[in-house]
Amino acid sequence: MATAVAVRSGGGGGLEKQPMDAGKYVRYTAEQVEALEKVYAECPKPSSVRRHQLIRECPILANIEPKQIKVWFQNRRCREKQRKESSRLQAVNRKLTAMNKLLMEENERLQKQVTQLVHENAYMRQQLRNASLANDTSCESVVTTPQNSLRDPSNPAGLLSIAEETLAEFLSKATGTAVDWVQMPGMKPGPDSIGIVAISHSGSGVAARACGLVSLEPAKIVEILKDRPSWFRDCRSLEVFTMFPAGNGGTIELVYMQTYAPTTLAPACDFWTLRYTIGLEDSSLVVCERSLSGSGGGPNTTTAHQFVRAEKLPSGYLIRPCDGGGSIVHIVDHLDLEAWSVPEVLRPLYESSRVVAQKVTVAALHHLRQIAQEMSGEVVYALGRQPAVLRTFSQRLSRGFNDAVNGFVDDGWSLMGGDGMEDVIVATNTSKKISTQANSANAFSVSGGVICAKASMLLQNVPPALLVRFLREHRSEWADYKIDAYSATSLKAGSCSFPGLRHCRFSGSQIIMPLAHTVENEEFLEVVRLEGQAITQDEAPGQAVLSKDIHLLQLCSGIDENAVGACFELVFAPIDELFLDDAPLLPSGFRVIPLDTKKEGLASSRTLDLASSLEVGSATNHSASDKSANGHNLRSVLTIAFQFPYEVHLQDNVAAMARQYVRSIISAVQRVSMALAPSQPGLHVGQKLLPGYPEADTLAHWICQSYNCHLGMELLRYDGETGESMLKVLWHHQDAILCCSFKMQPVFTFANQAGLDMLETTLVALQDINLDKIFDEAGQKALCSEFAKLLEQGYAYLPAGICLSGMGRHVSYEQAIAWKVLGEDNSVHCLAFCFMNWSFV
Repeated sequence: MATAVAVRSGGGGGLEKQPMDAGKYVRYTAEQVEALEKVYAECPKPSSVRRHQLIRECPILANIEPKQIKVWFQNRRCREKQRKESSRLQAVNRKLTAMNKLLMEENERLQKQVTQLVHENAYMRQQLRNASLANDTSCESVVTTPQNSLRDPSNPAGLLSIAEETLAEFLSKATGTAVDWVQMPGMKPGPDSIGIVAISHSGSGVAARACGLVSLEPAKIVEILKDRPSWFRDCRSLEVFTMFPAGNGGTIELVYMQTYAPTTLAPACDFWTLRYTIGLEDSSLVVCERSLSGSGGGPNTTTAHQFVRAEKLPSGYLIRPCDGGGSIVHIVDHLDLEAWSVPEVLRPLYESSRVVAQKVTVAALHHLRQIAQEMSGEVVYALGRQPAVLRTFSQRLSRGFNDAVNGFVDDGWSLMGGDGMEDVIVATNTSKKISTQANSANAFSVSGGVICAKASMLLQNVPPALLVRFLREHRSEWADYKIDAYSATSLKAGSCSFPGLRHCRFSGSQIIMPLAHTVENEEFLEVVRLEGQAITQDEAPGQAVLSKDIHLLQLCSGIDENAVGACFELVFAPIDELFLDDAPLLPSGFRVIPLDTKKEGLASSRTLDLASSLEVGSATNHSASDKSANGHNLRSVLTIAFQFPYEVHLQDNVAAMARQYVRSIISAVQRVSMALAPSQPGLHVGQKLLPGYPEADTLAHWICQSYNCHLGMELLRYDGETGESMLKVLWHHQDAILCCSFKMQPVFTFANQAGLDMLETTLVALQDINLDKIFDEAGQKALCSEFAKLLEQGYAYLPAGICLSGMGRHVSYEQAIAWKVLGEDNSVHCLAFCFMNWSFV
C-alpha cells in the first residue's frame, strides 16, 4: 500500500521518498506544497543556501529537513520534464498519424489512377483491333463525354448550378484522379515537411496540389485563406462584388482579383470568378472557385487595358477536421495564365505548374503554418515586436516594390520622357503617400512626389541564390552611400534637399540585425545599419553635421541554395532609428526570377570566377558538366526598381540622378554576374586575380615555396601525382589562407575557400578589406609586436585571438602564422597568413 501511494505523488505534492531511508516517506500539506511551488516557479533548482533560507523563512517547512526539500525539487523537475516530453511525443504522434492518413489517401488515389490507366489501355487496344478489322476508319468512340449545358450566370439559380459543378470538379482534383498529378521535384514528404506537393503532368493549363496538417481549426483556416491579399504577395487587390446564400447552407460570391506582374516586361493579370463556400456532411469545409465565362465580367475601369484576363479553372481548398485538434488542408490551384500575352522569353513562367506551386499553393500552406506557430506562442521575435506587426512590414515592403515595378495608372504613376535610351524606365507619382494610415503623424508627403527608375535584364548562367546573397552581403559593390543617405534623410526630416546630396563617407561596413523569419526560413526580415563617417564642420563649412549611420528595413528571400523557390528577392527601404510600427516605407530592390524551372537547383555553391577556374584542371570534364548548365538552362530575369522622393522644383534633377544610378547598378550587376557565372570552355586556370598581380597558379606556388623556405615544413600535402593543381589543393585547404599586399595600407588580394568563409566575403569584395580591420585590439597589438620579427626572419607566430568577418561577426582562431611571400626574384611580393582551427563565436 505504501508503495502504491508513493508512486501516486505526480501532482507536485503528497509523498516524497527519502534516499537515505528506503522506508521513510514525507507527507506534505497543501500549504507546504504551495510554498514550494512558489519557489519552484522562481528558481527550479535552488542552491543549498537557498533551501536552508527557505526553511528559515517559512515556518510551515520547519519540520522538513533540507535533504527532503532537495528531493522534492528533484522530483518536481523530473515530473516537469516528463510532462513536457509526453506533450511533445503526443504532438509528434498526432502529426505522424495525420501524415500517415494523407499518405494512405495518396496511395489510394494512385491505385485508382493505375486502375483507370489499365482500363484505358485495354480500351485503346480494343479500338486498335476494331480499326484494323473494319473498313471504315472513322469509327466513333463508344464513350462520349456529354457537353456541359450552358449555365446562365445572370441569375442565382444559374450561379448555384455553376457552383455545384465547380464543387464536384474541385473535389475530383483534390482527392481524385481528374488531373494527372506527379510529385513535385525537391519536395520530400515527412513529419517535418510542409506536406505532400504535386504538380500536373499534362492537361490544360497549369495546376498544383498540396495537402498538409495545420494546427488550426477549419473555420479559422477558411478565414485566412479567403483573405488572399494577406498571404499571396502577387495579389494587388481582391473585391467581393456580390454575396448571397446558396440555400443549402453555402455562400456564393462574385470576386474580382488583380495580380501584379512579376517584371516590367509583362502585363498584370486579373480574374473574374465565382467563389463557393460550403460545409460537407463529414464536417469538412470547402472553398472552391472558378472563372466565369466571358471577358466582360468584373468592373469596367479605365485601367482595364493594363490587365490581361486570366482564367481560373476549378480550384480551391478542402479543410477537414483532424482527430486531436488541427486540420488536414487540401489546396488545388488550376490556372490558365494566358502565356500568349507575354514575351516568348517569359512564357516558361506562365506555362510552369511548378511556379504556380511555389508562388501560390505552397505559399498558402507556409502562411497557415506561420500563423499556427505564432498563435501557439512558439515564435518569439526580436525587439519585442508582435508577429503581426513584423508580418505587416514584410507585406508593405513586398507590396511597395510590386507597386513600383508595375506603375499602375490608377495609383498615380505616369511615365517621364527618356534621354533617347530605352534601358531604364522612369515614372513619377505626385500622389504617392507612404503611410499605413491616411492620417498618420508619420505620413510622408512632399511638395513633389516620388520618382521610380526601373529596368529588367536577362541573365545567362548566373545562379539566382548566389547573386541575391552577394547583393545582400556586399552592398558596397553596387550601392552609392550618398544616394542612400539622401533617401534616408528625406524620410527622416521630411526634406528632399537634393543639391550636393549628403556630406558623408561610407565606412564600407554594414551590420545585419535579424528581426524575423518564416517557418521554413525561406524569407528573412532584417534591419541593416550602414556605418558612415560624418563630415565635420572643418571639412564641409556651412553644412550641418548629421548622423553618420543609415538604417534600412530589408526583406530577403531565396538565399538558401538548397531551397526550391520561384523568386529570389532583396527589397529594402530606409527607416528612422526609432523604427515605429507605422514608419513610412519607400521600397527599392532586386528580383531574380528563374525562367527554366526544370534545371533549377544546379550547383550554385561556387564562390566566384576563381572557384570555377579551379575545376578547369580537366577542362574537358568541367566544360562537359557546364554544357548542360549554360545559356538556356540557367536563364533568369533580373528586375531592378529604385524609388526616390523629390521636391517639385527638382523633379528633372532627381529623375536624371535616378536614371543614372540604376544604370550604374546594372553595370555593377553585369560585372558581378560575369564573376559569379561558371567558367566557360577554354578559360585558363592561370588567370590574373588583379591587374599587376601574378596569375593564381603562380601565386599558389610562391605561397607554398615561401612557407617551406621560412619554416622548413610543407604547407600542403602535394605530390603532383593526383593530377590536381597546387592552386586547387591550396583552395580546398582546411585552414584559412589569406594574402595581403605589402604596402602602407595592406589590403587582401587572395584567399582560399576557407579564408573567404572566415571573412564571409567573396573574391570581388575581398579587395575592399584592409588587414587592420579584421584584427581586434589585442590582435593588432600582437601583430605589431611580431612585425619586426616577421620582417627579419621571414615568419612569425601569432597567439590565439579574435578577428572580425566582413559581416561584423567575431571569429576565434587557435593560432595564426604570418610569412613573407617571395617572388621569382626573391623580392617580397606580399604577406600571407594562415589561421588555424577558426570558428564563429
